[in-house]
Amino acid sequence: MRHRLTIAVIAIAGAGIAALAGISWLGGLRLNLTPSYPLGLWSIGPMDGPAALGDLVFICPPDTPAFRLGRERGYLHRGLCPGWFSPLIKTITAIEGQHVEVGANVSIDRRPLAHSQLHAADAQGRTLAPFAGGIVPPAHLFLHSDFAGSYDSRYFGPIPSAGLLGRARPVLTFDP
Repeated sequence: MRHRLTIAVIAIAGAGIAALAGISWLGGLRLNLTPSYPLGLWSIGPMDGPAALGDLVFICPPDTPAFRLGRERGYLHRGLCPGWFSPLIKTITAIEGQHVEVGANVSIDRRPLAHSQLHAADAQGRTLAPFAGGIVPPAHLFLHSDFAGSYDSRYFGPIPSAGLLGRARPVLTFDP
């Protein structure tokens, strides 16, 4: 009898957790476990107009070799975006038509981008190839995070704005 009760409690708790996770997902809530932005619970809100410089957004990355490599190396998690990627939380730092220069740091339209130093290798010593620079194409965004180890457009370049899910808004977060 006691064994059945234990199984029933575990089953009910598991079902409750699964239901809560499903409702949270459908309600636009996401859990950020990466150091690019504060850890915790975030919501995906409406864009309220076109994407603009400085917007903090959730975006699905495209299924490209750069993103597949990022997932293999553990920079990205599995998720429900095309290619089974998890959405990124990043700040829009350049939009179509802007000129991005990449050297030791990134400059956008000849203005240095703060916290944009490039790294030749990741924390495990694996080579990181930088984006070559150039004009952000139509319907693309250049994305950045102030976190030094962020895998962002410094390395993968501009990505299609079609992957935008919405604005990223912190719900319950903390900076470790």
